[in-house]
Amino acid sequence: MIQDHTEKVAEILKEDVWGVIKNILELGVHFGKGANEIHITIGLLLLLVLAFIATSFILKWMRYLFTRRMELDDQHKFHSVFKFIRYVAFLVVIVLTMSAAGINITILLTASAALFVGLGLALQELFQDVIGGIFIIVDKSLSVGDIVEVEGKVGKVFEIKLRTTRCITRDDKVIIIPNHKFISETIYNYTQNHKTTRETVRVGVAYGSDVNLVTRLLEEAVIGQKGVLKSPKPFVLFEDFGDSALLFAVNFYIGDSFSDPRIKSAIRYNIDAKFREQQISIPFPQRDVHIKNN
Repeated sequence: MIQDHTEKVAEILKEDVWGVIKNILELGVHFGKGANEIHITIGLLLLLVLAFIATSFILKWMRYLFTRRMELDDQHKFHSVFKFIRYVAFLVVIVLTMSAAGINITILLTASAALFVGLGLALQELFQDVIGGIFIIVDKSLSVGDIVEVEGKVGKVFEIKLRTTRCITRDDKVIIIPNHKFISETIYNYTQNHKTTRETVRVGVAYGSDVNLVTRLLEEAVIGQKGVLKSPKPFVLFEDFGDSALLFAVNFYIGDSFSDPRIKSAIRYNIDAKFREQQISIPFPQRDVHIKNN
């Protein structure tokens, strides 16, 4: 008898405690009427907090899984991508949690449809930049230290972010490039495959010049010049017979494309000095004008 009575009391207390907890969880604010009524309760807020904690744990685990074998620089790039993924994941969690709690999400979506359309149009280019940044980071089409040419400007990449890429030009000015340009336009990357690039200096000499002597002088002007690599070896091409000159090109390899203009300038000084010593002239365009008298 006593044991049965104790069990009944325990069941009553248990029911009372659960009832109290249930009443506490149902406390909150209520909006609307009928089928359109929205309930923001303590239970819903607790459910959102638990969902956020679980989502954060899953995202951290996924980030570790994807970046554990990457270099430190690549890991820093992926942090920006995961920040964007985290915002999207939290938004999805909020929507799913509210839907699971019995809130009619279609009401909120319908009410904010015009706002979403306006934001989408206003932030269209921003989203393109973000997607472009994700592609750059994932497929490694661009890295810090690469030398690129954008709209006629040459710059060295020193920072890649989720929305923009920053480069420093040869005259120490910073170019801020929206990332969507790297997926929608043609960008020249001088150092994508390797740091060594082939450069060219062109010059024309007068007709009648000794072409073998010109070839030797051009090679001497390049070989030994600071910044020019010894291997691969420089070479000269007799490119064409121009209107007023014989056209030559001396090709050479350098390990730093960013210093390209200074090296080319020094080579042109060398060419001019050697041509003067050997009395080889660099012609200018000439035209013969014949005047006929009636």
